[in-house]
Amino acid sequence: MTQLARPNGRGTYHDDFRLSITKALGDQLADALSHLEHAPLSEENLARLDERPGVYQLYLGGDFVYVGKADKTLPGRLRNHLRKLSGRRNINLANVDFSCLYVAEDFSALAPEQLLISHHKEMGSIPWNNNGFGNKDPGRQRDSTVLKKNHFDVVFPIDLDRPVEGLTPGDASLHAFLKALKGGLPYNFRYAEPPRSKSSFVTVPRTDLSANEAFHLLSKALPDTWQVAALMGYVIMYSDSPDEYKSAWRYFRSGTVIDAEPEASPEEMGQDDLFDEG
Repeated sequence: MTQLARPNGRGTYHDDFRLSITKALGDQLADALSHLEHAPLSEENLARLDERPGVYQLYLGGDFVYVGKADKTLPGRLRNHLRKLSGRRNINLANVDFSCLYVAEDFSALAPEQLLISHHKEMGSIPWNNNGFGNKDPGRQRDSTVLKKNHFDVVFPIDLDRPVEGLTPGDASLHAFLKALKGGLPYNFRYAEPPRSKSSFVTVPRTDLSANEAFHLLSKALPDTWQVAALMGYVIMYSDSPDEYKSAWRYFRSGTVIDAEPEASPEEMGQDDLFDEG
């Protein structure tokens, strides 16, 4: 009897066996995480974690919103998220929880967070994994970008009312004040060094200055062509006044505070957008 061949060279007595090891690993990771309780994302809970690499999931109001990995230590990576979220509006840290799994260091090479992302994409979207939550500084070329309406920075913009950490009252050089601002904010502050920054001084009146007050004070010490622009997700300072940025909602120019209406695209970020770094 003549053997009838199937498409692609397959037949009734010979066929292909396909095993997706990566899918199996992703499914097992997701299953292990699903059996864990959720804990509030707080310093107290993070202090109980081992300094080991692993994967984690974040939840907002009980809803699963983000999956990521920590190549070095889970508490360190989760502290970064805790600090970032503390500087955002429209979010209550008391509503943010996490769960996590320790993984062997050599397992990190398999990109376990991508395995989890692939698993959960089959079930639906992961809101914060494709909307800018895990992004680092996008760079100068992205400052004028119009963000999509569900971008993390549009939904949860930076909080300029939050106090700057680590300020010392008294006179400080502009150079030192800029460094203190950058280190004391839970969101990125990118700036160019203004001329004579080490010989120009500002007087810090107290330790609990809000970011808004600090940038207002800073703008008074800058040359007229310089401005501070608060974008939806970070703050920049350059010698480009009065240029405007599409996602800016406040400017600080020569001691003047100017509010603006940021633009947002009516489109939404979707699964085809680039995933953030976990």
